[in-house]
Amino acid sequence: MTELTNLTIAEIRDGVRAGDFSARDVAEGFNANVAGAKALNAFIVETPELALTAADQADKDRAAGTLKPLSGVPIGMKDLFATKGVQTTAGSHILEGFVPEYESSVSQKLWDAGAGMLGKLNMDQFAMGSSNETSHFGNVISPWRRGGGDNAPLAPGGSSGGSSAAIAARLCPGATGTDTGGSIRQPAAFTGIAGIKPTYGRCSRWGIVAFASSLDQAGPMARTVQDCAILLENMAGFDPKDSTSLDMPVPQWEAGLSADLKGKRIGIPKEYRVDGMPAEIEALWEQGIAWVKDAGADVVEVSLPHTKYALPAYYIVAPAEASSNLARYDGVRYGLRDLPDGAGLQDMYAATRAAGFGAEVKRRIMIGTYVLSAGFYDAYYTQAQKVRTLIAQDFDTAWQSCDLLLTPTAPSAAFALGEKSDDPLAMYLNDVFTVPTSLAGLPAMSVPGGLDAGGLPLGLQIIGKAFDEQGVLNAGLAIEQRAGFTARAEKWW
Repeated sequence: MTELTNLTIAEIRDGVRAGDFSARDVAEGFNANVAGAKALNAFIVETPELALTAADQADKDRAAGTLKPLSGVPIGMKDLFATKGVQTTAGSHILEGFVPEYESSVSQKLWDAGAGMLGKLNMDQFAMGSSNETSHFGNVISPWRRGGGDNAPLAPGGSSGGSSAAIAARLCPGATGTDTGGSIRQPAAFTGIAGIKPTYGRCSRWGIVAFASSLDQAGPMARTVQDCAILLENMAGFDPKDSTSLDMPVPQWEAGLSADLKGKRIGIPKEYRVDGMPAEIEALWEQGIAWVKDAGADVVEVSLPHTKYALPAYYIVAPAEASSNLARYDGVRYGLRDLPDGAGLQDMYAATRAAGFGAEVKRRIMIGTYVLSAGFYDAYYTQAQKVRTLIAQDFDTAWQSCDLLLTPTAPSAAFALGEKSDDPLAMYLNDVFTVPTSLAGLPAMSVPGGLDAGGLPLGLQIIGKAFDEQGVLNAGLAIEQRAGFTARAEKWW
């Protein structure tokens, strides 16, 4: 059954539909891969029985002629999504053992479409991190290794590192991710897969453990652009339970896929040519420009003048919202409760939060609380929101001369675990190319473009106008076809 786990989501869906193999065979193959990959630590909870139950239903539906869009497709679910009856921790100790009595809107849509769940994927705690090193359940380890005999374990990116590692290692054909400042796109780039953050509001946030509510957005991760389109169609849609949900029809993104970019203008933002950018990233960017030209696009230089302020603005806005959102974890209603002998209520709050939150979460709560405090609200938070508006206006101005933007996804290939964990600023710089898009709420996608000198994947990012996921996917497809990226990690786990 190993060959079945090499198939894409589209190939699995079509193969089950045609009767080339059974959905149960597919589920058993992926269950075996998951069970054999403990060394990657990609899953917090494995649910092989749920994958088999959905597969058996798919086989029955095929016999009855009632197949659904994702019948026969097992997926991984990032542990930020509430799953009824299955532990949901957001990678934290404070939620360890929490079993929701409800299902997130996005995961419910996927189950309704016929998908099965292989398990809950490991992640940076409360989605705060760029390397998957902040999880209470241990690091996820990338399936990739540098060439030349360097066996240092590598970061799979974050916060959706479990999702990216599992897809790259063929533990699942696709997975959900969430993106607050780049947490779908950066891990996709690090592991040689595709991932798209849709327009803010395309996918419901209801039932997703909150980090920064004005930035968080769910999206799909998979090995191909087509697979991302398939998953996104079945994740997106209006949800009355989410006040930020877009009340718009869901386009048929898969049917609309086209690698022909004739008539499209693709902008190259000059501010993204940052000082010290590795020559390999620069070369890949130039190659991407050549690829989109070959697909028929016109390439123009554009300016996003406030880009240099995006990262500091993000690291004020996001922690501020996090400090508010995470106030609910107090040891009273759910999750961990640390109650020292003779402790009062305030002591319980303090002890619970001290024991339940990791260092990075505490750091961001402290930053957020500081910038929201009476003496500093106007000096920091209000100013950051003004900068956010200017960044969004930069994109609006750019759209007057182009339809899409092309940039690198990350400023480097995957780094070794521990390499940047002692330097928060160096870690935060991983999001330098992805954060501006998140602040503006725009759709953006990472697709693999090639390998660096060490044999590690590098990604290219396509950014689109609000609601133009189709344009982003099409440009991604054009790059994907020309890059011909077929490299995969050699199995060591």
